[in-house]
This record gives sequence, structure tokens and C-alpha cells, in this order.
Amino acid sequence: MPALRRGPQLQKLQETETAVIVQPDQAHKATVIWMHGLGADGHDFVSIVPHLKLPEGVPVKFIFPHAEVRPVTLNGGMAMRAWYDIKSLDRNGLQDEEGIRASQARIEQIIAEEREAGVPSYKIVIAGFSQGGAIALQTALRHKDRLAGLMPLSTYLPLSGSLANEGSEANKNIPILMCHGSHDAVLPIQLGESSRDQLTQAGYTVDWHSYPMAHEVCMEEIADIGNWLSTVLAD
Repeated sequence: MPALRRGPQLQKLQETETAVIVQPDQAHKATVIWMHGLGADGHDFVSIVPHLKLPEGVPVKFIFPHAEVRPVTLNGGMAMRAWYDIKSLDRNGLQDEEGIRASQARIEQIIAEEREAGVPSYKIVIAGFSQGGAIALQTALRHKDRLAGLMPLSTYLPLSGSLANEGSEANKNIPILMCHGSHDAVLPIQLGESSRDQLTQAGYTVDWHSYPMAHEVCMEEIADIGNWLSTVLAD
């Protein structure tokens, strides 16, 4: 089985039908559930893990779920891995609420499984890139118990009209790290900024970072993510 090296520690890479899992050698005390973007899969961000340089004192398990394969309207109905259908890029257009909520339920199930394994919810971070970031926002802001943090990358806030009624009081003060590329042509930074502003106006505190990049991640961003994770997962 392939292994990733993080400093002096080895991490084990495991793949199931539904996810790629990066597991530390010792029993994990925290979990990061990280969703990929449209058309990718759970392998997409695995290579980033060693570069996060997380402290050895907090063994972290990373779960990178695979989205289901489904037709995507915006891509001419082509079937690909997607967390929900995209009917339009218009932020005020029709959203696939059924698909969004189904993916939310799936992430809730992963959270429940981690809690059953002994990881408290306040040691679980929900993260995602692009479409996966939208599901991270949808799930974490509505989760009934306190989470460690929320990390939506290069994304936007879905189903924003329902957040006021559905938002969890337990996560009203959840640490949120939002990152976006200023040259993003897929999801323009204005979408991220608008989502950030909506969250701020709703009473959330957002740690916002932008980088001179396209719809991707960069080394400066990875360093910032590592520092943020080290903080929110500290004992």
C-alpha cells in the first residue's frame, strides 16, 4: 500500500469504493472530511496532506469522499462525479436542492461514523473545493453539534435563502477559512466575496484569503491551510 511521509511520521493511504483515506500510524484524534470539485474524485487533494506540516501531537485522519457519478446539465448532461447537478452558473438561478441535500446527508453520515469511532464533533473539520466547498458550507453550518472548523475553497454559498432558518446555533461561531483565486474564471472571485459577505451579515466570522491564482490551489494557500488546521485542531 502506498504511504505518504509527513516529517518523521508515515501515513497510510487506503481506498474504498466511496473514499480515499489518509490515516496516521497512531490512533487519530481528529478528522478532516474534504470534498473534491466537479469531475474530480477523492484522490484530488491527497498529495497536499504531507505539505500541510501538521504537528505530530495531533494525529489527523483525512477522509476524501468520492462524489457519485451523475448527469450534469451544464455539461450537456454528461455523467461525471458531482455532488449535485449544476443547472446554471447564475447564482440566482435554479439550484439542485435535492442533490445538495442528498450530499449533505452523506457527509452527515461520515461525521456520524467518525463520532462512533471515538472522534468528538469538535475535532472534525469539514472542507471542500469548488462544488465540494459548497457542500462543506451546506453541511457544517447546519450540523447540530459543534465542529472544529469549516474550510470552503474557491466556492460559493448554496441554498443561502434557507440558512437563516436552518443554521445551527452550535456552529454560529465556527472558525471559517475561505480561500479564492483572484484569477478564477470558473467561479469568479466575486462569487466567493459575495458568499463571504452573506456569511458575515448573518453573524459568522470569516477568515478570508485571496491569491493570484486560477481555479486551483497554490503553495501559499496550502501553507495557510496547514497553519489554520494546526490552530483549530490544537488540543
